[in-house]
Amino acid sequence: MTKFRTVDLSPHFNAPAKPRGKGWSAAAREGWPHLPRGRRRFWGIPFRLEPRDPSRRGLVVLERADHEVVIPLRGTATHLCVLHFCDVAKGPEHVGEPLADYALRYADGEEHVQVIRARFEVGTFSPGWPPHGYAAADANENRVAEAQEAAKSWGLYQTGLTRQPRLCTAWIYALENPRPEARLAALVLTARGSGPVAVLGLTLYDGPGHPLRHVPRRVYRLLLPPGDKVKVSELDAGLDMGHITRLYAAPARPDERWLKAPERGLGVPKPEDKPTRDFLLHATGAEGATLSVRAGERRYELAFGEAYRGGRATSGVGGARLQIVQPRTAWVYVTVIDDSTGKPTPTRAHFHGSRGEYLPPYGHHEVVNEGWFEDYGGDLQLGGSSHAYVPGRFQIELPVGEVFCEIAKGFEYEPLRRKLDIKPGQRELELRLRRAADWRRSGWVTADTHVHFISPQTAWLEGQGEGLNLVNLLASQWGKLFTNVADITGAQSGCSADDTIVWVGTENRHHLLGHISMLGTRGDPVFPMCAGGPGEAYLGDPDVTTLTEWAQTCRRREGVVIRPHFPSPICEEPVYFALGQLDGAELRYFGDPGAGGLDAFCFTEWYRYLNCGYRVAAVGGTDKMSAGMPVGGVRTYARLDGDDEFTFANWAAAVRAGRTFTTSGPLITMQVEGREVGDEMRLPAGGGTLEVAAEATSLWPIHALEIVVNGRVVAATREGKGARRLALKAAVPITRSSWIAARCGSRLRVHHCWPMHLGAHTSPVYVAVGGAEMFSPVDAAYMLTLIDGGLTYLDTLSVRYDEERHLRMKAVFDRARREIERRLRAHARP
Repeated sequence: MTKFRTVDLSPHFNAPAKPRGKGWSAAAREGWPHLPRGRRRFWGIPFRLEPRDPSRRGLVVLERADHEVVIPLRGTATHLCVLHFCDVAKGPEHVGEPLADYALRYADGEEHVQVIRARFEVGTFSPGWPPHGYAAADANENRVAEAQEAAKSWGLYQTGLTRQPRLCTAWIYALENPRPEARLAALVLTARGSGPVAVLGLTLYDGPGHPLRHVPRRVYRLLLPPGDKVKVSELDAGLDMGHITRLYAAPARPDERWLKAPERGLGVPKPEDKPTRDFLLHATGAEGATLSVRAGERRYELAFGEAYRGGRATSGVGGARLQIVQPRTAWVYVTVIDDSTGKPTPTRAHFHGSRGEYLPPYGHHEVVNEGWFEDYGGDLQLGGSSHAYVPGRFQIELPVGEVFCEIAKGFEYEPLRRKLDIKPGQRELELRLRRAADWRRSGWVTADTHVHFISPQTAWLEGQGEGLNLVNLLASQWGKLFTNVADITGAQSGCSADDTIVWVGTENRHHLLGHISMLGTRGDPVFPMCAGGPGEAYLGDPDVTTLTEWAQTCRRREGVVIRPHFPSPICEEPVYFALGQLDGAELRYFGDPGAGGLDAFCFTEWYRYLNCGYRVAAVGGTDKMSAGMPVGGVRTYARLDGDDEFTFANWAAAVRAGRTFTTSGPLITMQVEGREVGDEMRLPAGGGTLEVAAEATSLWPIHALEIVVNGRVVAATREGKGARRLALKAAVPITRSSWIAARCGSRLRVHHCWPMHLGAHTSPVYVAVGGAEMFSPVDAAYMLTLIDGGLTYLDTLSVRYDEERHLRMKAVFDRARREIERRLRAHARP
């Protein structure tokens, strides 16, 4: 039997196309032409409304006291759905005022009378705010926002809801029939005389539940028949009296392999859109709703309420099946304990249900948005795996039964994966995280040199959750967009606490000359942050300074100068290297060591400058600009001097001294004759043989450890199956001034938005032989070519501020060129 039967009200229309007289306010008369017309659906309920011809009558209006309209009916119904409204004048002060009686008259002569009251069973034509009724629903229903609507209003799109713009409002009231089995004879509408009521449509509903009352949103499994596989992009599903808020291919079910996988904490590959018969949908709706599914040429209809109440529904023998995945839930307080301290600790948390559905902690997103500048913090998407940054104690709604969790915290805590059994009514859950290493006790502190967009407080939470001691949040300019400028204080942020400092600096950028980061600048920031026009600054923004001059200003203000995402875009690198204005190079592009990934371009380019004697530390930073990158996903480990306390100044001193390594996971050390990275040692003319010891440990398997001298691998150890510790000792002959460093890598990939593998690289130990300086004429010639390129740009395409500044910028390049040419002459062979 059809659950809806629309009633033709046209024989009872008694109102003109435009209202006349004093019965309606001016606002109602203005909105009257915008009333819905024709055959329409509201809340999934069909209505047969007035004809589209506005010159014809199209409403049943009750105005005078005791004015009665009798609408004949046939058959039975559980509810009578009335689309109606009252006058604008019936505002909040008239709440509860009786306006009409709607009487159900049965074939046996009995009647049931329902009083229609303002804001209870009917709402005003223009309700203002708030528009909600107590027993009637605004016909202009919320719907799920579509992605294309983000371009119109990004902020509103984030709510996940949208509504059609409206000039008037009609209301749906579902009059519940107390005798649903009795045959109906008529609906009698009678005015109370205290204000007009207009009826647009009437539909009989015969089905389970209240047609306007939705059940809670739950996760359902949709299983198509065997052989009926389609891609999720080819599956069309709709709920006539409700909403599907999410539809996706069911992830792989978690099992023992997931619990024991060595890649825990690193994320998973994004799922492919490939044909399947197994889907998950998140839905809410009325119990009488019907789920319609189109998979290719096949169509299926399933009773939504059966799945919600009874656990499952089918579309017939051999048809599609709908099964509720989370019939019961529990509101749980989760505490994550650091085993080494016995105290709660912030972490990165991931929970999913028995079907792989992600379960976000309260306040976090079910679908994490990883678009550029669309990361409002606290969430993380590692490939196909969603995570939330949470304090040591947080709240989450979990399904009763089987739940899986992953808790991770940086590179020194063993990632935890567990299968949980959530009991009905459970309120507490305690998880314990084991610390596998504690480099902080040995004076090492960790930092991300390059983070964008999130607030300082969120940066602190995420830094705590990833085991970071320092988060360098960088304000900058992106055309007309300025980010985090209001967070600059010229000192560490006030949220800094519990051994984690947040400092807001700047990333200063030029589309051709390059990028440079100003960390820990005290007092005034280094402005302007961008120059030279698109694609960093805005149209017409002139060239006012070089990166080298920015760096000089930063250093005068006690800041640290870092070359972010070294070396791209390449141009001014030789200038600030040659003039000694750089403290660290951000090295993060770790590749597969089995495919030459440890010789990635960022490292070989850094080697050029080391070979010319420029001592610039290896640092790690993420360039986090979205929820697709974790804070500290690539980080700097820096060793403080002696018993120095952890302050930004002492961290800066460690970076300038080169006591660092950059890593995306492994922890690496190297000694040369007992000397640590950053140290210098001297040998007599002719050199000697040095004992080099390197060690790499990791929470995940690593496959190669190498010792590099002047860019060349001189010793290596490899483990085909991977190991969590690799060690290497080698006697290395040194015949000329050199640098020595260690590096390691893994075939395991980290699923960041910037593709990379697990790896680490130390800063060098420097060896001076016979007092000679390091220099590579070939690399120096390359540097001069880049300088010529920068000067060519300044003389041709540069947007000049004025001639004085143009000449000043060229002078900086010329000074660096003269310095490199001087060294070339000094090292020229006969």
